Amino acid sequence: MEIGKLVKMANQIALFFEAEPDVNVARQGVANHIKRTWEPRMREALLQHIEEKGGEGLRPLVIEAFRHHKELLRPRSRS
Repeated sequence: MEIGKLVKMANQIALFFEAEPDVNVARQGVANHIKRTWEPRMREALLQHIEEKGGEGLRPLVIEAFRHHKELLRPRSRS
């Protein structure tokens, strides 16, 4: 999946949670939603986009959610 589509989807999720007055709850909401509904390759691609490109095009809440909940969102390696 191309990064532009992932950015668009993540931003839509963030728009929903931006109405939450508590930023910690909003970050957790974004992270939980993405963890539950996105496949690991999608999460890894967005995490890589944040790490390599600073999250270009992403709403700040998405970037914050990934930075604060990286371990939750990083796909587990298969050993």
